[in-house]
Amino acid sequence: MSGERQSVGVVLVSHSAQVAESVARMATALAGGGATAPVAAAGGTADGEVGTSAELIARAAHAVDRGAGVALLVDLGSAVLTVKALLAEGEELPEGARLVDAPFLEGTVAAVVAASAGADLEAVAAAAEEAYGYRKV
Repeated sequence: MSGERQSVGVVLVSHSAQVAESVARMATALAGGGATAPVAAAGGTADGEVGTSAELIARAAHAVDRGAGVALLVDLGSAVLTVKALLAEGEELPEGARLVDAPFLEGTVAAVVAASAGADLEAVAAAAEEAYGYRKV
């Protein structure tokens, strides 16, 4: 037994590696003050272009899997389709992986904060999805 707390992992799937990595850094920084949940960026294609990569997404999901589930947040259309295809295949992503319907930045911050506080996958997804209701005016 490693003694490591099981926490929900968070994967950010964007068409851009820079966007995914930046959102991951921002969310982790805002959740700071203690241990943060594992977060991984899966942006762009394997050769660094704009797009999505099933291989990068699967690799990121396994990297953050601690046995408590993995929340996948996505930016645009084909990112959604790629994650849905991976979930449908059933073998590429860790057990308990879940696509979360949430705004990419605000939802990620809420998900990482909740996961870092020890919330389970259902609560992490709910926190991220609640970000749709945040009004700015």
